[in-house]
Amino acid sequence: MEKMHASLGELLGTAERIVLGKHLIVELWARDPQVLDDPAYLRDALLAAARRGNLNIINIAMHEFAPHGVTGVVLLAESHLSIHTWPEYGYAAVDVFTCGGDPWAVVEELKERLDAEQVEIRELDRGVLG
Repeated sequence: MEKMHASLGELLGTAERIVLGKHLIVELWARDPQVLDDPAYLRDALLAAARRGNLNIINIAMHEFAPHGVTGVVLLAESHLSIHTWPEYGYAAVDVFTCGGDPWAVVEELKERLDAEQVEIRELDRGVLG
């Protein structure tokens, strides 16, 4: 059967694997669940994390739920950073999706600012070519 497509590596004459972006899916449990219910604190933490990761911030949106919980999204030139919290469980779901910068530095900043006692991270390569 004839091959109908070629990878970018084949087109460039290399076997190199090209990854367009990194997506870190972060499960985070904070020692002090109160910080997960504070939209101003979380906003500052997200912005500091984006700066530490050398990411270019375009915009940020935060929403506080009743009776508790916060969701926030930082729109980046490199993609996005988001958080959704369940303070009643001391838990935050964080996504860091970038095509540049240092996504691991973003996670380190959030771990520090949210005083995480437990963190689980899944790393996905996005836009794999070759």
